Amino acid sequence: MSAHTQTVEKGQNTTLLCQESYVCSGTDEAIFECDECSSLQCQRCEEELHQPKRLRNHERTRIRPGHVPYCDSCKGANGNIMHASMTGSRQIAAVRCQVCKINLCVECQKRTHAGGDRRKHPVTVYHAGKAQEQEEEEGMDEETKRRKMTEKVVSFLLVDETEEIQVRNEEDFIKKLDCSPDQHLKVVSIFGNTGDGKSHTLNHTFFYGREVFKTSPAQESCTVGVWAAYDPVRRVVVIDTEGLLGATVNLSQRTRLLLKVLAISDLVIYRTRADRLHNDLFKFLGDASEAYLKHFTKELKATTARCGLDVPLSTLGPGVIIFHETVYTKLLGSDHPSEVPEKLIQDRFRKLSCFPEAFSSIHYKGTRTYNPPTDFSGLRRAVEQQLENNTTRSPRQPGVIYKALKALSDRFSGEIPDDQMAHSSFFPDEYFTCSSVCLSCGCGCKKSMNHAKEGVPHESKTRCRYSHQYDNRVYTCKACYERGMEVSVVPKTSASTDSPWLGLAKYAWSGYVIECPNCGVVYRSRQYWFGNQDPVNTVVRTEIEHVWPGTDGFLKDNNNAAQRLLDGMNFMAQSVSELSLGPTKAVTSWLTDQIAPAYWRPNSQILSCKKCNTPFKDNDTKHHCRACGEGFCDGCSSKTRPVPERGWGPAPVRVCDNCYDNRGIQLDVAELPSDEEGGTLIARKVGEAVQNTLGAVVTAMDIPLGLVKDAARPAYWVPDHEILHCHNCRKEFSIKLSKHHCRACGQGFCDECSHDRRAVPSRGWDHPVRVCFNCNKKPGDL
Repeated sequence: MSAHTQTVEKGQNTTLLCQESYVCSGTDEAIFECDECSSLQCQRCEEELHQPKRLRNHERTRIRPGHVPYCDSCKGANGNIMHASMTGSRQIAAVRCQVCKINLCVECQKRTHAGGDRRKHPVTVYHAGKAQEQEEEEGMDEETKRRKMTEKVVSFLLVDETEEIQVRNEEDFIKKLDCSPDQHLKVVSIFGNTGDGKSHTLNHTFFYGREVFKTSPAQESCTVGVWAAYDPVRRVVVIDTEGLLGATVNLSQRTRLLLKVLAISDLVIYRTRADRLHNDLFKFLGDASEAYLKHFTKELKATTARCGLDVPLSTLGPGVIIFHETVYTKLLGSDHPSEVPEKLIQDRFRKLSCFPEAFSSIHYKGTRTYNPPTDFSGLRRAVEQQLENNTTRSPRQPGVIYKALKALSDRFSGEIPDDQMAHSSFFPDEYFTCSSVCLSCGCGCKKSMNHAKEGVPHESKTRCRYSHQYDNRVYTCKACYERGMEVSVVPKTSASTDSPWLGLAKYAWSGYVIECPNCGVVYRSRQYWFGNQDPVNTVVRTEIEHVWPGTDGFLKDNNNAAQRLLDGMNFMAQSVSELSLGPTKAVTSWLTDQIAPAYWRPNSQILSCKKCNTPFKDNDTKHHCRACGEGFCDGCSSKTRPVPERGWGPAPVRVCDNCYDNRGIQLDVAELPSDEEGGTLIARKVGEAVQNTLGAVVTAMDIPLGLVKDAARPAYWVPDHEILHCHNCRKEFSIKLSKHHCRACGQGFCDECSHDRRAVPSRGWDHPVRVCFNCNKKPGDL
């Protein structure tokens, strides 16, 4: 509506008045609408106007509540619809011009009243009620209803170019589709080279030409990633993909993304505008079929079982429609009327050694465009026919579609190294298999991507070779192997039946042991004075296994005798320190009183700070003021100054806050220290010096302890100097936060993340020892 158009009673659905003014002068309420007269008429005007015989056959309609008339400008003198031919249906009036006395739709108002003096004409705005809308909907034909259903459809980004899903969860996916969660849907996707008009094809095939998917005449691709929209007419999820052969950075990842979309689709449209079908089309479909059967079928079946889905996701692959548009060449099969195009396509696949067994069907639909625009009616009919076929692919709820896409994205994701990219195939195995390589022999893992998240170990079909650097040997018990069992064994400090201290004693006398869970101790390294044989020649078998990145070695030194001894000594020292804390405090307090000057208050009488009255606890330290001799806490006696009147000088000593402020007050002669008190004072000074010296000695003893600990650590432990923060919570270690090694994985943790206790037989710890939070969650023996 023009900004200069004057609106009368805008926003209100005013009472419709007679537009003829033949009898009533335009003041009576309109009762009828006459199509031939193109006006609304009151009761009196209608009767008078249609009195002549030639006007009695006019088609008149009684006006219902909320009625809005049709646009007068859209109809010709004989009732012929002019504007309707462009819009597809008769247009309802939006306003009535009070000057021109005509009803106008929005388009006609812009065309006739946008310029000149007419833009200043006052208008009355019509607002159609629900009854009118229902009436109009009932009067629409089936094609118009379908067109109206797609008017509010919008597309959204489903997966970006880095394979990241852009919807948060299943509910968000259903909300963006704007469909019911119980609605059963199918998925239609489109593939093809960049610039072949894939988005344009979807817009005209499903949405009557509306630009649901963005199109652009620019050289750069307007579709980046994967976009989706819901077609409410056919009840399908329509997916638009990025074109092949375009300028892109992550070519391998985007190619893999196309196969994920293909895997969740029920119908695939391959769009091509080449005058002749290129080999790239057949190679793409052939490689996609092979990759689907090899990698995706198994994963879709696992998703069905894991998510408890009632609808199978991988009975067969999707159907394919090859939509071929030509300009100067004939369509496929035109030269061979006796052969159907699908037979010719199968022959092309066979000649190129490409076998599309994964697809449930392959159909060809061609159109020759002599003059634009392209005719999509044939493609539309072929798509609807395939969607009606539920023999191989059944409709499913939108939540099932999202779960399938999410499962494939979680499994097949991550960057693809450039040295592993194969350019001879559209979908090489490197796009979908694990990229880990054995550190010893260099062979690759043959498992699917991200299999470690499900606890599945690496695997390779080739045999590995021994490397001294990784010591990738595995010992198995020979006796058990001869009985048909394969039991792994490791060298360790002591047997599982020995106590920690007895095991250390036996280790010092007889060396390390090899213990089998079934046969018991089968080997001791120093069992005899001489003539001890190597275990490989007697009791164990050796196998060479692959060394994968991020995994531990196999026969690393599990002799942890030194660390056991150090742990025992630390435990004993800690226990003695904790148990003797009370008696030590009592003895120290008594000894301090014996060498204290006479004017000091005895420790046994000091129960709280003299100044702040804070009660002293067992672990709190009492401090005497050298001036007044009373007991204070550290905060109330932190200042220092010489006290020559008490014999403390010239060096500054601890005084309370009051004595520090009253430093000018001198003591009487009677308060000066006597010779006996002077001797006691000297004893006190000596006692403090001794305590400081002992503290320094204890600190000095702590320094070489770190060196001993580093020398005693097992080989699989991470060295202390490499541990900067907790491996789990990432807290940085400091003097107040101690480092602890997990006996299972050897990483460094804080106490909160490694307070669990559990036996680790594979590392030689047969009794409960410290393990981290993650290792403690692992099932079975560590």
